[in-house]
Amino acid sequence: MQRWFKEDLKNFQVISIFDLLMGYLKEGRLQLDRSLRPETTTFHDSCHYGRRSLKAFGRGYFEEGRWIIRQCCADVVEMYPNREGNYCCGAGGGVWSLPFHEERVFHGRFKARQIRNCGAKRVVVSCHNCRDQLKKSLCKEYDLDVDVVYLWELLAESLVMPGRRIRGVSV
Repeated sequence: MQRWFKEDLKNFQVISIFDLLMGYLKEGRLQLDRSLRPETTTFHDSCHYGRRSLKAFGRGYFEEGRWIIRQCCADVVEMYPNREGNYCCGAGGGVWSLPFHEERVFHGRFKARQIRNCGAKRVVVSCHNCRDQLKKSLCKEYDLDVDVVYLWELLAESLVMPGRRIRGVSV
């Protein structure tokens, strides 16, 4: 938009999903209950929100997702390496939608090992390609027993809502 619609851009606020969710939480617009998500949880740094954003815009989203997850979950662990050094899941750059299943799974073996080694039961992602690769390929091919969810799904599952029933328990 800066290139072609510079004047129009002044009328809009451009923010990421991280900025939006963090804003809602810090303003108190959303209330969360960490006890609803007792599973050991980890965050997958996507290449697009992390390294690519850092290179293109001078800002990588590494801490924001972790901050949101800590508001939602009591037991958060890290994969190593992480942040800028994190391993790609194998579906980066939209490779998920291309007919290279064997190659994706082969390159994803490092990510599968990372997940297994950190001991998490839930992996939180912010990218649809990463989610599909982890959930539909790596979990099956490498027999990973983890739940893969989007960041906003985790937040929605952690919301305090009067009369809500989670696993048969009213909250």
